[in-house]
Amino acid sequence: MTDDQQATGPSGARLPVRRLGRSAVFVTEYSFGGAPIGNLFAAVTEDDARAAVDAAWDGGIRTFDTAPHYGLGLSERRLGDALRHRPRTEYVISTKVGRVLRPASPPYGLDTEGFRVPADHVREFDYSADGVRRSLEASLTRLGLDRVDIALIHDPDDHGDQALREAYPALEELRAQGCVRAIGVGMNQTAMLTRFVADTDIDVVLVAGRYTLIDRSAADALLPAALDRGVSVIAGGVFNSGVLAAPRPGATYDYQPAPGSLIGRARELERVCARFGVPLRAAAARFPLTHPAVASVLIGARSVAELADALSLRERELPAGLRDALAGGVPWPSMERGGAAWL
Repeated sequence: MTDDQQATGPSGARLPVRRLGRSAVFVTEYSFGGAPIGNLFAAVTEDDARAAVDAAWDGGIRTFDTAPHYGLGLSERRLGDALRHRPRTEYVISTKVGRVLRPASPPYGLDTEGFRVPADHVREFDYSADGVRRSLEASLTRLGLDRVDIALIHDPDDHGDQALREAYPALEELRAQGCVRAIGVGMNQTAMLTRFVADTDIDVVLVAGRYTLIDRSAADALLPAALDRGVSVIAGGVFNSGVLAAPRPGATYDYQPAPGSLIGRARELERVCARFGVPLRAAAARFPLTHPAVASVLIGARSVAELADALSLRERELPAGLRDALAGGVPWPSMERGGAAWL
């Protein structure tokens, strides 16, 4: 696809596409996030997982993200099974490196990292060049594909120096060889992503939960650096794991119980959106795309209903007055979280 094309599904749905950095990869403005079909927090049947991917395709989504971490490879296997019969040139698939899966010894318990799967493998952090290659080879086997389009270094928070010194050059070499078409880093923080943008020749960063209606810390340094360096941004975690989808008691923020003060801020956002006739969920999903550095918003879905809801939110454009209010017209005080200002 080219930058003036749109992805079209059998139902007639059309999604605009945007180029990732200076690469030849174009992504739809909504991407399918594969963590939920890896049984994140709750089991998903094979049929429901396949139906969710099919619904994404029918809705015009042509960019699909997964990782070995998601369900100890289950997400990759399910995504590969669902896409393998599709024309390979018509979709973009992204996976990640940095966690190598090693078979565990029985008896198996349940995974302890949030996925409802047997712990039949152990995750080992490995940001070495050899680890990158072994991880990618194993991912291709699980996906049943001969290539992926995007390879991201996944969560190198405690391994930043090794990731820069070994993992990044390995991906750079694989890109030069044509084994992958675009490379980057995916994290929940902005400081290290900004360092990768400034110090390497990556094409894309995936930032989760740091450019949302609640937490805009990516706007401080990461997004300006990405624009300056020609690096594209994929925004994940746009609902901050729940509080921006349903700001009610019991809501979560970054997968932890949200404090009452944060729920209160989200409810104020909800009231602002309501004045313009826009659901909070729709504003949260559309907000990141208002920044020119952001190429795509990652939407996780475990069912056809969730996917249909996400696509319906896309149809709700943000009125200019609401965009202005969300950009700063509402005088909420800033707070400090890990040194970054957030709303």
